[in-house]
Amino acid sequence: MTAATRRPAPPGPATRKTAGTGHAACHHGEILQGVFLDERHRPCHGLVTLPMTGRGSTARFTHLPGTSPDRVTVTPGGRTKARAAAVLAAGECAERRGEEPCGGELTLTGDLPLGLGMGSSTSDVIATVRAVADSWGLLLPPETIARLAVRAEGASDPLMHGARPLLFAQREGRVLEALGSALPPAVVIGCAVGGGEPVDTLSLPAPAPARDDDLTAYEHLRRMLRRAVTDADTALLGRVSTASARLRQRVLRHEEFPALTRIADSVGAAGVQIAHSGNVAGILFDPRAPGLKRRLRRCAQALDREGIEPTRTFTTFAPATSEEFPHGRTHLGSRRPAGPDTPRRQPPLPAL
Repeated sequence: MTAATRRPAPPGPATRKTAGTGHAACHHGEILQGVFLDERHRPCHGLVTLPMTGRGSTARFTHLPGTSPDRVTVTPGGRTKARAAAVLAAGECAERRGEEPCGGELTLTGDLPLGLGMGSSTSDVIATVRAVADSWGLLLPPETIARLAVRAEGASDPLMHGARPLLFAQREGRVLEALGSALPPAVVIGCAVGGGEPVDTLSLPAPAPARDDDLTAYEHLRRMLRRAVTDADTALLGRVSTASARLRQRVLRHEEFPALTRIADSVGAAGVQIAHSGNVAGILFDPRAPGLKRRLRRCAQALDREGIEPTRTFTTFAPATSEEFPHGRTHLGSRRPAGPDTPRRQPPLPAL
């Protein structure tokens, strides 16, 4: 065990607190999702999410020493993945402490809609793992959280790693490639397609075996995205996200997709992005382009005319918040002070 995974001089069982809190942000669907070659040149499913700050899940966990490890109650009920994550995290923390695992009480709060492809279940799971660890006086590294998240829900988004653009193997819980420190600057008008109805991801068809032409296409998009991040090229980011969304239409068909691409072209947007397993979508703009406010207004009006509801406006250059600096008393020491090179907060854009 290293100092990075636990607090210095942790309190003993008699004095350690039994309640902890954790937080995790959400995302707004994917920029890129498909099949890629890993470091051993094996086909591997992976994705790059579009981070969105300001919303997410918060968990509070109270562990109850002496109870069965499987005795975990969850409020609200029905959050089976979060409950599984709590059991797994309690076992992990107990092992690190050299103690017996136990059950506890988990309470989840948040403002994420379920089943729209915004990572609500992963946000619940990550917040839960962080809360359980906090209750044990531990700070688990992102790699451990990812491993537990995949065990709890079968596949996970890379929210435990913060807002950095990562190509992430969602079924294996590992980073295939760190693309850079931040996505190119973009302003996103979010919207709901499919009537804003939840998508049952379990009912989606199983991924077909990777074909050579799929691997070629997705590796090409990977190289394009890598260059977009390096050059802060918003136009290239939009080309990648639009191409990925178009390829995904073979699995999850959005009737509004042609309208979204048509609107993006008509208002001079960089491109579109969608949740590859949900019903949120966005139209991306370069904030450096002239007439941005006019373009955003025209875009919202065009969406309304198509019967597509605009939901929110956000940016890719918002400062990192709770997903990189989790809540809870155990985690307070990990907050980094702002330095002279810390970017200024961009003025907030109004919700639509």
